[in-house]
Amino acid sequence: MYEIFARLLEERNLKAADVCKGTGLPSSLFSEWKRGKSTPKADKIKKIADFFGVSAEYLMTGEENTQIYYTNEETAKLAQEMFEDEDMRSLFHMKRTMPPERFKAHMEFMKNLYNQEKGEDF
Repeated sequence: MYEIFARLLEERNLKAADVCKGTGLPSSLFSEWKRGKSTPKADKIKKIADFFGVSAEYLMTGEENTQIYYTNEETAKLAQEMFEDEDMRSLFHMKRTMPPERFKAHMEFMKNLYNQEKGEDF
């Protein structure tokens, strides 16, 4: 299972410290996991999987459940697009983890920049 975690780090050009910072999990969890001394409990697996935008099942087995979760085609399309686009995942991750007022300030900045560049209303 640690191999899957290591592969996700490599694919996204991240370090375990980035995951610690993004999830609030201690670095000792990852070092003990890497050495085979322990395996994270389910709640921590979920936090790590959420950080990477994968399922806990994928993190544990390397295989994704093929069950369809979205009955609305547009929702499924948007979810897939977000999964495949690192920038969109980052934006979604920030929305989930930032205090609301900080995220709102970031969004206002991006909207203003967009309006300046395009000369359009957002």
